[in-house]
Order: sequence, then C-alpha cells, then structure tokens
Amino acid sequence: MTSQMQNNRVRNIERELLSDNWYSLEKITFEYLRDDGVWEKQIREAYDRGNGAVILLYNVEKETVVLTKQFRMPTYVNGNTDGMMIEACAGILEKGNAEETIKMEVEEETGYKIDHVKKVFESYMSPGSVTEILYFFIGAYEDGMKVSEGGGADDETENIEVLEMGFNEALGMVKSGEIRDAKTIMLLQYAQIEGIFNQ
Repeated sequence: MTSQMQNNRVRNIERELLSDNWYSLEKITFEYLRDDGVWEKQIREAYDRGNGAVILLYNVEKETVVLTKQFRMPTYVNGNTDGMMIEACAGILEKGNAEETIKMEVEEETGYKIDHVKKVFESYMSPGSVTEILYFFIGAYEDGMKVSEGGGADDETENIEVLEMGFNEALGMVKSGEIRDAKTIMLLQYAQIEGIFNQ
C-alpha cells in the first residue's frame, strides 16, 4: 500500500497486519484533524489485493459483447442464490502494467487474442475498505481473433464460462438484475453513453 501524496490532516499512522493469508489485511490507527481543529483518533481496516484491470470486449458489426460467468464465493455467502456472476473480463495487475495485464487476461479467460485496447477511466471500487484501483478498458474483437476456448488459467481454479451476447441483451440483464457486477455495469453504461454501437 503506497501513498503518493501527503495529507496534513492525517498523522501518527500505525499499522498492524491482521492477515496475509490471500492478500493483506491491515488495521490502521491514525489521528485525523477535524474541521473544528480537534485531532480525532480513528481506526480503520484496509484490504490490499493489488490493483486490477477490466475490459469490455465489443463487436460493432455483430452488436455483441463478450462477458464471462463464474462462481464468486463472497456473493454466495451474501445471498446470491447460486454464487454465479456475469462479469467483464478482469484480473489483478501483473508487474503494474494494466494494458499488458488485460490483454493477457482476455486471452486466458475468453480465448480472444487482441492487440489494441483503449483505457477509458479508472475507479476505486470500494474505497471505504479496499485499496484497489481498477483500470477500465474497451477493446474491439472479431471472430478471427479467437485462438482458444478460454476459461481461465489452469492453475487458478477459475472455471470460467465465456458468454457472447447482444449489447442490448446485456443492458437488459443489468435492468433485470441478472448482471449485478459493478465493473461490468459501469463498462456497459459507458458503451451506451458513448454510443459505441452507433458508430
């Protein structure tokens, strides 16, 4: 976890590692200067899983997008009936390079080998507790770019199903609640707002 800027309203930061079983969970104790001039002690927990990248694969001629479907345990324990989530292709950054990571993830997860991607924005996904910044990309795909069945890396137990569907169908699934993943919703709405399929 790194800090690029200093905030003069924060002092006396103390960190305690609570878990590094998968990624790292820290308890952070600090003092924060309130608007009334009082330094207030606060305690927060921050989960550092690294930063990530996500992409919406789209085909203008076919008016389709490529998404993935896989089991997500945290959603299952929070009431998602079968734990299955429909998502845009995504992954944790390798060596800090978002563009190269997302190209690699696309090939691993979907089986498409793409050369050109466009970064459209970045976002903290859960800033109250998770340090992750997610870098959002879009990329055009064609049938001829399919080099494998995809499904994820064998050593990562991902078991990913690749879904190609109409863009309007995907938007409808957001409305119906079939797509509930924030990063995917954000990219689908970006494509709608920017009129990617109206070019």
